[in-house]
Amino acid sequence: MNERKCHPAAVPPRPASRIGVDIGGTFTDFVLERGAEQVSLKLFTTPEAPERAVMQGIDRLLAELEIAPNDVAMVVHGTTLATNALIERRGAKVGFVTTEGFRDTLEMAYEHRYDQYDLLIDKPRPLVERALRQPVRERIAADGSVLKPLDVQQMHAVAATLGAAGVEAVAVGFLHSYANPDHEAAAGEILRATLPGVPVTLSADVSPELREYERFTTAVANAYVQPLMARYLVRLDAALRARGLRCPLYLMQSNGGLCDLETACRTPVRLMESGPAGGAIFGAAFATELGLERALLLDIGGTTAKLCFLDEGRPSSARSMEVARIDRFKPGSGLPLRLPVIELCEIGAGGGSLAAVDRLGRLTVGPQGAGAMPGPACYGRGGDLPTVTDAQLVLRRIDPSRFADGMLQLQAAPSMSALAREIGAKLSIPAEAAALGVIEIVNENMARAAREHAIEQGRGVEGRTLIAIGGAAALHAADLAAKLGMGDVVVPRAAGVGSAIGFLRAPIACEKSWSHHQLLSRFAPARAAASLDRLVTDVETILLPAANGAPPCTRVSAQMRYRGQSGELTVPFERNSLSTASLREAFEAVYARFYGRTLDGDVELLGFSARAELPPDGGPAAVSGAPPAPGGPTPWSFVDQRTGETVQGLRIDRQALAVGAKLSGPAIVVDVGTTILVPSGMSAEVLHGGHLRLRRENAA
Repeated sequence: MNERKCHPAAVPPRPASRIGVDIGGTFTDFVLERGAEQVSLKLFTTPEAPERAVMQGIDRLLAELEIAPNDVAMVVHGTTLATNALIERRGAKVGFVTTEGFRDTLEMAYEHRYDQYDLLIDKPRPLVERALRQPVRERIAADGSVLKPLDVQQMHAVAATLGAAGVEAVAVGFLHSYANPDHEAAAGEILRATLPGVPVTLSADVSPELREYERFTTAVANAYVQPLMARYLVRLDAALRARGLRCPLYLMQSNGGLCDLETACRTPVRLMESGPAGGAIFGAAFATELGLERALLLDIGGTTAKLCFLDEGRPSSARSMEVARIDRFKPGSGLPLRLPVIELCEIGAGGGSLAAVDRLGRLTVGPQGAGAMPGPACYGRGGDLPTVTDAQLVLRRIDPSRFADGMLQLQAAPSMSALAREIGAKLSIPAEAAALGVIEIVNENMARAAREHAIEQGRGVEGRTLIAIGGAAALHAADLAAKLGMGDVVVPRAAGVGSAIGFLRAPIACEKSWSHHQLLSRFAPARAAASLDRLVTDVETILLPAANGAPPCTRVSAQMRYRGQSGELTVPFERNSLSTASLREAFEAVYARFYGRTLDGDVELLGFSARAELPPDGGPAAVSGAPPAPGGPTPWSFVDQRTGETVQGLRIDRQALAVGAKLSGPAIVVDVGTTILVPSGMSAEVLHGGHLRLRRENAA
């Protein structure tokens, strides 16, 4: 150290390091970038204390690379902890304060059935029991005027009642508070004074938009997970600082942007899809790098498979999402959250998804999973039920000694026994045939989900490139592409830890909405422009502490629909040319792209949104990893999915393939954190940057 101080010119300073951490249902993924160097790591998730695996991984990376804690510039983190708490109903005891007469809004929901033919339909239970939903006399009109002032005396009594009930968090949702939040703010002050230490969520803060059911549910969901998430994030931040890491801790949001620790603790509902959002950001950055204007992202981890359309280097986005669905394939069977998100299609088709025979004698896969503990049967950690990973191992498509960067040796015998006992014996088929069936069902489920998602999005899969990331995606990508009629598949380098890399490519961002319901024929541009300017100023001001003088990039959009329609479209527009004509022109262009035509009649404007971003640091880096030194190709046989026959092929380390190298299937390519299946009839080529492209040989 003294020599470096004496001769600073002889030893250039080391570039600062940045760490991305993604907690999944089975594995916690790490990526450390230092200049042009990139190193990845996988560890088992520790569900009972997620921060334990996080700190184990960070400690290991810093020790192995000899990096001092104060050389780390930032840690970016994404987690499914909030989502899992909602699904498993492990959140706080929540109280809900609402306008008198709207106590049962959370129970009534949309007043429709998501499956009209199911006479015994189960509907999602509210997160707040009825006794803790407390009505208060007050009323604000849709234009923001006060029809009935807040009954302060009753509000004090409600606060005392909730305190006596022992609530751990409170949500406040008043009618039309998006137009005038004063009553919610006053109620919040009374609750905080009466219940010190109990977090209070105001619906006008987390979701200041039309539609009271979605706004109320979003506020309640935020309150429900807030104590759990705040405790976890504070513990993690304390552990980082105890190790000497004084750098900022950023959290990945569902909208593809980063936020600081304080924002994450205050609005954890915005972290619901943080892991998958990181994968979408990585896929979009990769599509831009390769110049792919139209792509479909496939991200498969240990628990779920995610699909996302990527157009012109941007992931598809939406204004709402649904969590904790009773039926994964049926919209309306979950809890709606009204907030900006990257639009993803998720199904229970991860490597740890359980395979079984149901009471009708049908082979099913998912949505239940084996998780990190006990995990699939082949992990040797106590699991005895077959999973997708067990099926892949029985079909010999995975090198058991190199799974998950070689962190454990897979055992084929337990996989064979589990498939034979749970599926083979019940269907009178061999274990290998059961494994083929499991993979076929998973692939067909993903293909069906992709087709349905394409219809919902008004998009097509034809002519798109399939981008495969996540630990299991590259094993399914070629077969899924064939089912969808796609002939082009690309597996980025370090695809197995794609979400963690995406965290390091994400911008620090803030997004806010303003509800403004009006017919376009009555629109007053000058009046709206002033309010829109204030909205833009708000989001840009929030980013000032992290900007370091860099101007944010701000985009604005409107939510619009034809008069009488129930669903709206997000319409980007230029703020400097705001007019009735420009808004209609922009809306009709988006409408025509989705539906192939436009309609006559007036257009409804529902509101505006503004999103400010700070450009992300860093970019593509040279990848290195933890596996043994790569060797040349060796003979390898595995079962072909389309024919069910054993084929003789090759097994090769990806690091042994130079740029421009080509090989023809059948083959498996072992990479850091994943295995790439190249079936018969497909060829693979290493692109510049180390990415692997798979194409049908007749199309190559």
